[in-house]
Amino acid sequence: MSGDDNNLKVLFFGDMVGKPGRFAVRDFLQSPNTFNGLSREEDFSEDFVVANVENASHGFGLTEKNYHDLESYGIHCMTSGNHIWDKKDIFNYVETADKLVRPINYPSEVAGTGSRIFEFNGYKIGVINALGRVFMNPLNSPWELVKAEIEKIREITPIIIIDFHAEATAEKICFARFCSELGCSAFFGTHTHVQTADETIIDGKTAYISDVGFCGATDGVIGMDYKTSLNRFLTGLPERYEIADSDCSQINSVEVEIGPQSGHAIAIRRILCSIDKKEKESSQ
Repeated sequence: MSGDDNNLKVLFFGDMVGKPGRFAVRDFLQSPNTFNGLSREEDFSEDFVVANVENASHGFGLTEKNYHDLESYGIHCMTSGNHIWDKKDIFNYVETADKLVRPINYPSEVAGTGSRIFEFNGYKIGVINALGRVFMNPLNSPWELVKAEIEKIREITPIIIIDFHAEATAEKICFARFCSELGCSAFFGTHTHVQTADETIIDGKTAYISDVGFCGATDGVIGMDYKTSLNRFLTGLPERYEIADSDCSQINSVEVEIGPQSGHAIAIRRILCSIDKKEKESSQ
């Protein structure tokens, strides 16, 4: 990273899967330990923390309790996706959850909001969440909706972050370039739970990665139990997914540095590290 303390440093965590994901993010944010050679005290100085939380409560949705838990860990903004509605108590608190953003391309009468402007340490930061449409359940087109939202936010701040929760890589790349032309600062793909190695800065101004990946149990299938996943593939029959049980959890995240005046990304760094529960317990 540039080392310029005047720039805004954003840390974005990929899809958080169940308790292993929640606790891995908690430990990463609150521990001074070294992770894969990177020291929390020396190598990270994030100002603003964002996490995708649509799978945070047992793999599907987000309970109100877990929302407040994540808030207490130091997460400033929570983005989501197609599973955000899976825990029905979401409708009891979504209108008052001022750190939560749901996809903007749900119909306007759906509860919650698709974008927010956060005021943090003197910065104004716009965050937009959108769902893709390729290989996904059909929703309103995000293209014109996000275009209008970027234009509205840019009247207030040049710093705009987008979480595009989508399946198809080509759709992510094309939409990112479209949003870069409109003035987006950082564009994070989510949903596939597999971190891609294509982090870049588009046209010298928009930090991009096709998929940030996921935070959760390492031994499993994108955070879920291997045996359950195997049975579904072998039989084609529906079966309740369970969270993978593992002593080791992984953190997939991206750190981005943004110039506060221009809103342009200065640097992007992909982070992949592991947290071993047994090692953590033995060190305490």
